[in-house]
Amino acid sequence: MSSRIEQLVADVDALLATADAELSRRYPGDRGRRQPVHTVYLPADQYGEQTVATWGREALDLLDTHHGAFAELTTGLGLAPSLTDDLDRRVRDKLAREPVEDLRIDFEDGYGSRPDDEEDAAAIDAARVLAASAAAGTAPPYAGLRFKSLESPTRRRGLRTLDLFVAELVDLGGLPTGFVVTLPKVTSVDQVAAMVHCCARLETAHGLPERLRFEIQVETPQSILGPDGTALVAPMIQAAAGRCTGLHYGTYDYSAACGIAASQQSMGHPAADHAKAVMQVAAAGTGVHLSDGSTNVLPVGDDAAVRAAWELHARLVRRSLERGFYQGWDLHPGQLVSRYAAVFVFFREGLPAAAERLRAYVGETDSGYLDEPATAVALAGFVVHGVECGAVDEAEAVELTGIAATGLRALARRAGETPGRAASEGPPG
Repeated sequence: MSSRIEQLVADVDALLATADAELSRRYPGDRGRRQPVHTVYLPADQYGEQTVATWGREALDLLDTHHGAFAELTTGLGLAPSLTDDLDRRVRDKLAREPVEDLRIDFEDGYGSRPDDEEDAAAIDAARVLAASAAAGTAPPYAGLRFKSLESPTRRRGLRTLDLFVAELVDLGGLPTGFVVTLPKVTSVDQVAAMVHCCARLETAHGLPERLRFEIQVETPQSILGPDGTALVAPMIQAAAGRCTGLHYGTYDYSAACGIAASQQSMGHPAADHAKAVMQVAAAGTGVHLSDGSTNVLPVGDDAAVRAAWELHARLVRRSLERGFYQGWDLHPGQLVSRYAAVFVFFREGLPAAAERLRAYVGETDSGYLDEPATAVALAGFVVHGVECGAVDEAEAVELTGIAATGLRALARRAGETPGRAASEGPPG
C-alpha cells in the first residue's frame, strides 16, 4: 500500500483503538462450553445422593407405563414410524446414563421460607450431598444452587445460605466442575454489580482459586425495561464482569408481574416472546447462554393426562429450540421424557441438511445454499450440540459431514472444556 494509505490505516487504528478493545471485551463470542438442554429445579429438602438416579428411574418407569402415549407423542412430533424405535432407544439410554444435565438445588420459591436453623442445616446437607456425588462421579455435568434474591426482605437469608453452601463445598475439596449459582428476581443493574462484589468477597474468604459464576434469572419486568425506558438486561450482562453464564426466563413470576391471568401464563405467550427476544439480542455475542422457562402442567394421572402433558411440553420445547433457546427448565421426572424426545427429534431431523451443507462448505462444492462463515459456525454448532446431548453419535456426525470430530468442534468454536460426557462418547449400542 502507498504511504498515504498506511498513514490513513494508522490514523483509523488510533481512532478506533478504544472501540476495538471494548468490542472484544463486551462481545467475546461463544465461551466454547457445552450448554445443557435443561435445568432441573429441585427444592433443597428433596435433594439426596440418589436423587438424580431416582429421577432417571422414575422417568423410565413412566415411559414403560405409558409407552403407547409415548408412541403417539413421537408421531405428533413428526417422526417417521420407522425411526420410533431409535428414538425410544436414545431416550432410554439418556435417562439411564445422564438423566439430568444441569441441577439447581433450590432455596428460593421451591423451598420457601423456613426457620434460620432449618435452612442453615439444609444448605450444609445439600452441599455435602453435592460434594459426595461429584467425588463419586454421579453428579450432573452442571450443578449449583438458587438462593433467595438480593431484594431487601430476603437479602440476608439468601447470602447466608450462599456462604454456608460454598464454605461446605470448599471444606470438602472445592467447587465441583460446572458449578453455577442462580441469582433470582433481579430488578436492577445494581443488584448484579452487588452479586459480583459478593462473589469476590466469597472467593477471598474461602480461598477459592476459581471465579464464582452465576446466572441472571429474568423474571421481573424491571429486568427487561427500566424506569427510563432502556432494556436493562443488556447492562446487567456487562455489570456481571464476565461472571454471568446465562439468562434464564422465569415464566410464571414474569407473567404474573405483567398481569397475565394464571390460565394464560405460558412460555408461548406474546409477553414471554417479547421478553425473550430482548434477552436474545442482549446476550448475542457475549457468550452468555439463554434458557427458556418451564411449564407447570405435569405428566401425572392416566394415559390421556400423561399424553396431553407430554404433548404440551414437547411442543413448547420444540418452539423454544426453533427460536434459538436451547435450554429450558424441567420440574418433574416425567418431563425428562418429553424433553429428550423433543430435543432428539429436533437435532436428528436437522442433521442431514446441516451435515450436507457443512460438507459442501468445507469442500467448496455446491449445496444449493450460499453459506457464509457465520452460518458454517452455526451449522457446526448445531451438529456438536446434537452430539453433546446424545441425539447424534459422534461417528455418525463425522461420517455425514466428512469433518473430523476435532475439526467440527473447532469450526463450532467449542475449544473449551466440556463438563460431563465428552463429545467423543456416543450412546452404547
